Amino acid sequence: MAKLRCGIVGYGYMGEIRKRVIESIPELELVGVVETNHNKWKQINHCLVFDSFDALIQTEVDAVFVATPNIFAPDLCIKSLDFGKHVFCEKPPGRTFQDIKRISEAESRNPSCKLKFGFNHRFHPAVMKAKAVVESGRLGKILSLRGIYGKSGGKNYLNSWRNQKKVSGGGILLDQGIHMLDLFRYFCGDFEAVKCFINNSYWNLEVEDNAYVILENQKGQNAVFHSSATLWKHTFQLDLLLENGYLIVEGLLSKTGSYGRERLIIGKRQFEDETEALGNPSEEMICFDRDLSWNLEVQSFIKCILNDLPVTVSSSHDALKVMELIDLAYQDATKNKQRCYA
Repeated sequence: MAKLRCGIVGYGYMGEIRKRVIESIPELELVGVVETNHNKWKQINHCLVFDSFDALIQTEVDAVFVATPNIFAPDLCIKSLDFGKHVFCEKPPGRTFQDIKRISEAESRNPSCKLKFGFNHRFHPAVMKAKAVVESGRLGKILSLRGIYGKSGGKNYLNSWRNQKKVSGGGILLDQGIHMLDLFRYFCGDFEAVKCFINNSYWNLEVEDNAYVILENQKGQNAVFHSSATLWKHTFQLDLLLENGYLIVEGLLSKTGSYGRERLIIGKRQFEDETEALGNPSEEMICFDRDLSWNLEVQSFIKCILNDLPVTVSSSHDALKVMELIDLAYQDATKNKQRCYA
């Protein structure tokens, strides 16, 4: 069977990852990479390099991987879909809720094209194991969720395009917090009520460096999380509190290893007549040492293309819903600022 011909637009951090992933999957062939910074061309080998999207499209690629700053992603997705190409786009899907609506409209008018977004945290091993435990029902229904996701900024943080509002659309909430919001939806479905406070407590940028979000849905489930660029110690933790116990996803496999070893802690609810130490039940800990999330999400994308299946995980609907939550969060944060400082 002929291989799917792929092209990458953008050769930054994520573009490099996508190149490695595509080259590791037998069903794919990397045709070329679009990169407007000619200084990066010498880093790109074993494929053609272009300085424009139009040049890539003329090579008759089957699928386009969009790995550009947020400002460019919507138009590239739309153009690719309208050219009849399948699209894999990094998160976030643009800068605003309106951006993902435009992309979704392009998807609707090109029903033969598959569209998937890069919410790779769904494919992390601890998250997948936690999902399996929840779906087994052995710990009952989810009561609430709690998350912390943060980093320390870094020496290049001030100069990053991610902190230029015109280019990125938002700060740490949109850049990193979007993953936690997506996981909340992954476990509990949609949330309707959103409260949010944001501030710029240290970096003095035009976008937020901290966000505090509280959510509630029609099932009575609540979720709360802190997204931060001032934690100083890179941190990822997702707590799921259930009727008969709890799950804690702690640490996150990453390129640098700075988030610590990824593990899942499973605790079963115990009362004073069941244990010697009230409120301190025995726990099972599972550790993970291989991050296959990048490959798994692309393989699921390929499966949808080759078998003409709908994209059901990290779909345009998922992207639309999580961007709607972020839009509501920013709106509420603005109202809170106005009330506090009126």
